[in-house]
Amino acid sequence: METVVLGRSGLRVCKNGFGALPIQRISKKEAVYLLQKAFDNGFDYFDTARWYTDSEEKLGEAFAGVRDKIVISTKTGAEDAEQFWKDLDTSLTLLKTDYIDIYQFHNPAFCPRPEDGTGLYEAMEKAVRQGKIRHIGITNHRLSVAKEAVASGLYETLQFPFSYLASEEEVKLVEACRKENMGFIAMKALSGGLITDAAAAYAYLAQFDNVAPIWGIQRESELDEFISCQKNPPVMTEEILQKIEQDKAQLSGDFCRGCGYCMPCPAGIEINNCARMSLLLRRAPQEGYLSAGWREKMKKIENCIHCNQCMKKCPYGLDTPKLLAKNYEDYISFAEREDA
Repeated sequence: METVVLGRSGLRVCKNGFGALPIQRISKKEAVYLLQKAFDNGFDYFDTARWYTDSEEKLGEAFAGVRDKIVISTKTGAEDAEQFWKDLDTSLTLLKTDYIDIYQFHNPAFCPRPEDGTGLYEAMEKAVRQGKIRHIGITNHRLSVAKEAVASGLYETLQFPFSYLASEEEVKLVEACRKENMGFIAMKALSGGLITDAAAAYAYLAQFDNVAPIWGIQRESELDEFISCQKNPPVMTEEILQKIEQDKAQLSGDFCRGCGYCMPCPAGIEINNCARMSLLLRRAPQEGYLSAGWREKMKKIENCIHCNQCMKKCPYGLDTPKLLAKNYEDYISFAEREDA
């Protein structure tokens, strides 16, 4: 079984991490079954967040009896110390534990530091002294904030989007973490569902011995795919390399990663999926996305009020209203061909 050490935290985890955002969409019974099956098949690192509705509760239900055999990371989106402590106490209660292995600031717009006026980093340090958290981490989608976090020396782990669609700047970020002995946790290793070949995704990330991927898992078939990768790790071949190059060519340029930080939309548009519908139609079975339900969701793009809130929130600086319009136009063309 392949493992990776998360930098100076010293935590050694399975190369397959379980991203627990998607399990908020399924029942507790289904989630507990998936989580326990993952553990039984060698998964020992599970990542969640306060913002993921009941995800922490489901982890607590699944792992209360094996807490010392797994690594748990969770996140707080608190903007001040008071909310930090509320989030931490809630997470500890729901996870049924008295400590969190890695507690992470959840995609802050800045890099929290001591004496920055928020009290957030000081709260982290106090929680470490109290034994409630063991290691301090940060997650982000903004390259500038991520670089600052690495350079600061304040954090033991960085969680950042990383896949074979990564830019050269993002590869340099991974190497900067290696140089600073900082753990690198790769979220969105399937680029929000745009990468459909798990073996290729795994083989690419396996080339970085300091990267710990977390795979968002919602279905047993998805879990089985990564269990298979774990038992028989895919390696980079000429065929896989060609597949990666084809995907890079198709997905180059500005595209929505589906992170959802633009939500909610005041016009009720499901931006994180509607703004990348053109790609989803070409990379997944079309029938589901051409259903009556999806047609109704896409039609809401017509109600865009151009408030530009989504643009201001987008960590990738995308012109989201323009992307929505382009995707809607393409979607109508697909739908018309389907109806013809």
